Amino acid sequence: MGMQPPAITGQPATAPLAEHKAWSIPGVVILVIGLVALCAGIGLLISALTRSTGSGLAGGWAAILLVAAALVLSGLVPVVAGEARVVQLFGRYQGTVRDAGLAFVNPFTRRRKVSVRLRNHETAMAKVNDADGNPIEIAAVVVWQVADTAKALYAVDDYPTFVAIQTETAVRHIASSSPYTSHGDVGLSLRDNAAEITSELSAEIADRVAPAGVTIIESRLTRLSYAPEIAQAMLRQQQANAVVGARRRIVEGAVGMVQLALERLDEENVVELDEERKAAMVSNLLVVLCADREAQPVINTGTLYQ
Repeated sequence: MGMQPPAITGQPATAPLAEHKAWSIPGVVILVIGLVALCAGIGLLISALTRSTGSGLAGGWAAILLVAAALVLSGLVPVVAGEARVVQLFGRYQGTVRDAGLAFVNPFTRRRKVSVRLRNHETAMAKVNDADGNPIEIAAVVVWQVADTAKALYAVDDYPTFVAIQTETAVRHIASSSPYTSHGDVGLSLRDNAAEITSELSAEIADRVAPAGVTIIESRLTRLSYAPEIAQAMLRQQQANAVVGARRRIVEGAVGMVQLALERLDEENVVELDEERKAAMVSNLLVVLCADREAQPVINTGTLYQ
C-alpha cells in the first residue's frame, strides 16, 4: 500500500475590502492648538538665540513645540463636499472620512482623495453586429457614482478606466444579443423596446462595475442606427414592409366593406343577387376599394350578362 501524498491546504480567503468610517475628530480646535504651539516654539527659539543664559533649555523646548506643531498640523485634512478622503497607514486601509469640513486624523497616515460626485461617461460609437447579423452603430451614456471608496481604490487598478471599459463591453453585448428591429416577431428589439433594453443595459453595467464599488444611476442609448454600408438597403426594406402593411390594412378594410354591403342589400331587399352577380359585384368593389387611383365610372347600357 503506497503512501498518500499530503493534502494541500490553501490560505484562508481574506474578507473583501469594504468601506468603513475612519477615526477622526473636528480639526478646528486642533488647528488652533497647532498654531499656538508653532508660535510658542518660534518665540522660544528666538529667545534662545538672543540670550546667553538658559539658551539650551529654551532651545530644547522650542524644538519640542515645533515638532509637536508640525505633527498636529500635518494631521489636519480638509474634506470638500462631494469628496471623501481614504486614510491609509503603511499601506493598510484605515477608513474613509466623508464628513465635509476640517478633520484631524493620524498624522502618519496618507490621505487619498476620492470624488463621490455623480459622473457621466459617454461611450465611443461602436460598430456591432446585432442578433440578425446586421452591422449597427451604437453608443450610450452612463451616469455613475462611487459608493464604496475602499473598493474603488483597492479592488481595481484605475476605477474610471474600469468603468469605461466595462460600460463599452456591456453596450456591445446588449447590441449583439437583440435584433435592431423585431420584424413582427415576439421578443425585444433595440429600436422598438428602448425602455426594456435600457433597463437591461443598466443592470448589466451595474453587475460588471460592482467589484469597483461603483453604482449605476442611469444609462441611455445616445446613438442607434444601421451602419452606412447597409443603411440604404435597410431603408428600402423598411419602406417595403410599410407598403405591405398598408396594403394588408386596405384589403382587410375592403373585404369588410364588401361584406357589409352585401349584408345590407340582403337585409333591405334592394336587389336579389345570385352567386354570379355577387361574384361580379365583389370583384368590382374590391377593384374600386383597393386601387391606387380613383375609379372611372362606366355606364352599362346592356344587362349583366351581355
